[in-house]
Amino acid sequence: MSSRHMRTAIGAVLTVAAGLLWQAPAAAAEPSTLAAVCNLHCDGRDPAQASADRIPVTAALFGRTYALHVSDTDTMGWATVSGGQAGDEVWLDRSFDGGRSWSSGSSLGRTSIAAGATQARTTMANVDDWGTRGVGVLRACGKAGDRTDVACTAWARSTWNAGDRRTAAATALMMRFDQGNAMFDSNGWWTGANALTALIDNIRVTGMRSYEYAIAASYDRLINERQGQFRNEYSDDTGWWAMAWIAAYDLTGNARYLETARAGAEHMHTFWDSRCGGGVYWRTDRTSKDAISNSLYIQVNAALSQRIAGDVTYRGRAQTGWSWFQGTGMITESNTVINHIDLTTCRGTSGPLTYTQGVLINGLVQLNRLTGDTGALAAARRIADSAIVNTHLHQNGIVREPGETDSCSGDAPAWKGAYIRGIGALNAVTGGAYNAYLKRQADSLYAANRNSFDAYGPHWAGPFVGTSHLCQQSALDLLNVAP
Repeated sequence: MSSRHMRTAIGAVLTVAAGLLWQAPAAAAEPSTLAAVCNLHCDGRDPAQASADRIPVTAALFGRTYALHVSDTDTMGWATVSGGQAGDEVWLDRSFDGGRSWSSGSSLGRTSIAAGATQARTTMANVDDWGTRGVGVLRACGKAGDRTDVACTAWARSTWNAGDRRTAAATALMMRFDQGNAMFDSNGWWTGANALTALIDNIRVTGMRSYEYAIAASYDRLINERQGQFRNEYSDDTGWWAMAWIAAYDLTGNARYLETARAGAEHMHTFWDSRCGGGVYWRTDRTSKDAISNSLYIQVNAALSQRIAGDVTYRGRAQTGWSWFQGTGMITESNTVINHIDLTTCRGTSGPLTYTQGVLINGLVQLNRLTGDTGALAAARRIADSAIVNTHLHQNGIVREPGETDSCSGDAPAWKGAYIRGIGALNAVTGGAYNAYLKRQADSLYAANRNSFDAYGPHWAGPFVGTSHLCQQSALDLLNVAP
């Protein structure tokens, strides 16, 4: 991004409005010399023709006020400047990656205040580009005519595909989906599997199918990456992808996704041996066995067995995996799941993380659904009941990863999502036993940890300090399961 596109973001006022949930039908383009994007209307439309006018964000500079106006029904926006003088400029920027870059949408509708006036407005621009699946945000920018300083509002968008907090979070996640390589933030592998799972769950929960294309796009683009069939040298990575393709199969009915999940399960099974009585290794170097890989082993096999008539192989593996897990010491006397066993002593070691609780809970829920094993469900409840009051995993009652930082990079920001997905799965089979807990988390997240277009950061208790697909995936997992 060149320096000439840098703007100074000043001030933001957030207005939340109800809106439309569904992807728009195709519409005929209107002729316009300014039209770069055409949806219901083309760029360059006169704001006098707008169906509505909402101001989600403003900025101020030298007594001028710059405002972004949005017409949610038109899915377009425009910018205004007021309190200015002749020669002051105002324009729109548009971004299709959540505001990280805007070189292809800079200075849209740029105009100046006329002589004798104190205000001006741009023409309208589309927020999204439905033709290229560009998921967008807009901001208003401007400058005084006699100064070089520039002010911009925060980024915001229409409520199209963002009419409530679940769909808005899914839309913000899709701003981070790279259409070129079908990966979130261009490089997320196992985290991409979790992001895709959260997106599929959102489609199932909300009924908004606007982003279903990401499923086939990811599959077709990535099927031959790494070791093929979404397998690599890590058993947990393979497990995450297997669960994503099981979710994709459930949503679409496409058998190829189930077959890829089966390939993943078979690959995971090659990591199993008799050292320490059983269990799968974390990686092909066979130097560690951990809770996550083995919890996913239970979950994947139990989920597959539910979907394959007459299966006994996956069923047996899920049951054997759970029988082994119970004897490792990775579940403490206080029902906290720790992450490793020492391969010398074959006993549990290390401390707990959020997702070491949630992934095993999810695996046990799947095992109970498969076999009716009440002991598995009781164990899941004991782990959940211990986790939700664990002060090592919470701060003032809100989930906080041990060692949580302000960063949305690395692996840790995705863990809370896998944790809460497990609590949500248990909540669904226990008649809403964890509704109050889930609602408390989601309300805190929404109130204290989002920006003006519903992107979320690492701290569910706030403040918002930045975002990535990892932080957004975790937030979406929470909103998917919260009542």
